[in-house]
Amino acid sequence: MATNGMLKPGMADTTGANGGNGIAQPHARRPTRSALAQALNGEHAPNGAPTRFSSLRSERSTPAPPDDAPPSVKATSAARQQLRRKQRMFPSIDYKPRVSYFDPRSDYSDFRGFFILFWVGLAIMVITAMLRNLKDTGNLLSFKQWPLFTQNLWELAAVDVLMCASTALALPLHLLYKSSRGLLRWEKLGMVLQSIFQACWLTFWIRWPFMRDWSWTAQVFLTLHTLAFFMKMHSYAFYNGHLSSTLNRLTDLDRPIGPATPMSEAIRYPKTYFNLPLASAPTEAHSDEDDTHGQQSPIMQLREDLATELTSPLSNITYPDNLTVANFADYLLCPTLCYELEYPRTPTRSYLELFWKVLAVFGCVFLMMVTSEEFILPVLDSSQRRLAAQRADPTSHWVDGALIFAETVSSLLFPFMITFLLVFLVIFEYVLGAFAEITRFADRQFYSDWWNSLDWLEFSREWNIPVHNFFRRHVYSASRQVKMGRGLATALTFFISALAHELVMGCITRKFRGYGFILMMMQIPFVAIQRLPWVRKQALLNNVLFWVFMIMGLSLLCALYVLV
Repeated sequence: MATNGMLKPGMADTTGANGGNGIAQPHARRPTRSALAQALNGEHAPNGAPTRFSSLRSERSTPAPPDDAPPSVKATSAARQQLRRKQRMFPSIDYKPRVSYFDPRSDYSDFRGFFILFWVGLAIMVITAMLRNLKDTGNLLSFKQWPLFTQNLWELAAVDVLMCASTALALPLHLLYKSSRGLLRWEKLGMVLQSIFQACWLTFWIRWPFMRDWSWTAQVFLTLHTLAFFMKMHSYAFYNGHLSSTLNRLTDLDRPIGPATPMSEAIRYPKTYFNLPLASAPTEAHSDEDDTHGQQSPIMQLREDLATELTSPLSNITYPDNLTVANFADYLLCPTLCYELEYPRTPTRSYLELFWKVLAVFGCVFLMMVTSEEFILPVLDSSQRRLAAQRADPTSHWVDGALIFAETVSSLLFPFMITFLLVFLVIFEYVLGAFAEITRFADRQFYSDWWNSLDWLEFSREWNIPVHNFFRRHVYSASRQVKMGRGLATALTFFISALAHELVMGCITRKFRGYGFILMMMQIPFVAIQRLPWVRKQALLNNVLFWVFMIMGLSLLCALYVLV
């Protein structure tokens, strides 16, 4: 009830038509001067004067009812003219042209619920495995491979620290190349000496686990870490070597120009614009730069280009101010394989986010161990026994062995798909994310939507962006600069990557059979076929084939290296 002449919100006056019976009436939710109300009120127009209703027409050209039509006809006609958008007495369904969330034409992209479902499914898998082990053995879980993780642990830690520290030799070597005015300059013998040092460095640290007969877990960890730091050291040395040559050219312009002064155009890496919101900034900058260049002499233009090359994209550091121990140590911790004078940074670091990422690393390793113990090792052990019995039986046929091998591959498909996804998450989301949080590294796009890949070349670009950037910058682009064709440069890039993958598989199985190398090199003709115009248009088919070959290839490689 409203008191003191005030009405409650949403309540009408209790006096009036109801004669002050004390019943509060609700306010109308929409203006009462609707087309329906105007039509009904038109009955009372004096002397049959034309009303607003008489001029109304529906969108479907429904003829207006005559003035003497019954009120029900007028109400129905007016309701049609409101396009059925007003609130109706009976609950109505709002139908409109829409697509489903999974429709290819849909722009919806938030499928985080499926990511959560993935983890829930893994939790169900672990709980099921624990209950089965508890029933069979009396223990919740059985980690037969746990001794492999603890074996050589302290020696691995010491050797890994020494390996990381030895990369710092690239700094004094580069200072030697920079200060030299003779044969040790980078563009003369400096690049050759650096390449020899890197080859010896890589050979020593790759051979060390083999000489010490480490477990495969320790050996794989050191091998992967060695390859990563090798790429870091190579990028640091060769990018700073390029800057050293650029600085020498710039200082040569301060002397009198002679026939021996190199006047060729400066070779610069593409600029990186970190100020993404200002999308028009690069275009405007290039436009202003082109106008300025058109007004400068060739020497002034060359001097400006060389000076620009020596300055970081963020304009805070200029070579050689970056040649410090602190800069090198920071670069080693940054989750990138390509050296730059400086990187974009976040204002602060979140220690809570760092804690969750470190916890996720151990969680993913635990899940990989459970998957291996419960679904991979038993299959491989059983297949090895069956194949040994089949080979010992003189009456058996080779078809029996082929069937055992095919059954092994099919049994490993799902476990290896889970392992593959966990390896992807632990490296590119959690390990690299943790180091990005430690160093406040702002560019955290370590992968793209590789799950939508249509061919292997697209997958190689999007699955591992840090490695892709390294190969594009220091292998593919370097090959193109020596007049190598695009096809040959791409083949060389795949060749080096295939060698690295074969090395890792050899460390795991202690067998160098070349299966991984061959399968990876076979991606090149597959890419050529998938890039044909007709095949390229079949996006759904290409993505299905990508996933089929990806999952089947992993289990096939495991079966080949272990059983053959």
